Amino acid sequence: MATTTNDFRNGMVIRKDGKLYAVVGFLHVKPGKGAAFVRSKLKEIRTGRVLEVTWRAGEKIEDVRLDRVKAQFLYRDDMLNFMRLDNYDQIALSETVVGKQNASFLKDGMEVEVLLDGQETITMELPTFVELEITRTDPGVKGDTVSGGSKPATLETGAVVQVPLFLSEGTIVKVDTRTGEYVSRV
Repeated sequence: MATTTNDFRNGMVIRKDGKLYAVVGFLHVKPGKGAAFVRSKLKEIRTGRVLEVTWRAGEKIEDVRLDRVKAQFLYRDDMLNFMRLDNYDQIALSETVVGKQNASFLKDGMEVEVLLDGQETITMELPTFVELEITRTDPGVKGDTVSGGSKPATLETGAVVQVPLFLSEGTIVKVDTRTGEYVSRV
């Protein structure tokens, strides 16, 4: 499907040089002299690599519609294995496709969204927030809570996040999967 650079919006997926890119940011520039142009930041969906591209205003591009399918994380071996919830087909994705940080937050039975381009599986997206139990952390020292410090904590999936000093093992915390940061305790 063809569209133009004037129709850019954040999150839009386009195909450039045979690769899929998500529009992360864009700016329409109308200089006093010369033709208008569009500066854009594109993130390659498969690798996560970000590049900046300058387009002529109104230049035709190929817009891609990705299908979003609910899936459940099953298990991890040399691949990450998911099951589509609509037809129960299994999908295996490598950790490089999913991303190391995203893979570290996957918990057995967790529901995610898998992005498909036709029948080809592109990647998966985690929920924005996940609730995980702290399995290992150092005990907080009495009196250190005023400083607002933090300490590393290992979660049940193996991910390590910085948490406040007053949290202990067994506490369930809410983590933002986009940044990998502690949000609150549950």
